[in-house]
Amino acid sequence: MSIQTITLSLSDSVMSRAKLAASVLQIPLEKMLADVLESALPTVADAPPELQTDLARMTWLDDQALWTIARSEMPSEKQERLHDLTLLQHQRVLNREEERAIDDLRREYGSTTLRKARAFALLSLRSGRPLLAEN
Repeated sequence: MSIQTITLSLSDSVMSRAKLAASVLQIPLEKMLADVLESALPTVADAPPELQTDLARMTWLDDQALWTIARSEMPSEKQERLHDLTLLQHQRVLNREEERAIDDLRREYGSTTLRKARAFALLSLRSGRPLLAEN
C-alpha cells in the first residue's frame, strides 16, 4: 500500500474535535484523521458491481435515511416465495421459471442484507455505539 500526502483545509471546529480525539486516543493527529477517513469511506469493491455505487452513496445519507434502510425488510410475500422455493428445491429439481425466480429472490435478499449491514455500520460509526446489539 502506497501512502500519499495531501494538504487539507479544515474548519476550526473540525480541527478542534480532531485534536481532542487524537489527544484522547493518544495517537498523532495525522494517524487519527487517516483512521477516520479509512473507516468512513466505503470499501465496496467486494460487493456485487450493481450495488457498489449505492453502497458508496450511503455514506452521505442522513441518519433518518440510514435508519429507514437499516429497518427495511424484503416484502413478506417475497420472503414466503423464497422460503417455498427453497423447500421445493430440496424435494425436486426446479423448472426454469422457478430457478429464475429463486435466483432473483436470492439476489434481492442479498442486496437488502448488504444495504442493511452498511446502514448499521455507518450509524454505529456515527454514534460510537454497537447498534446491532440494541436492535
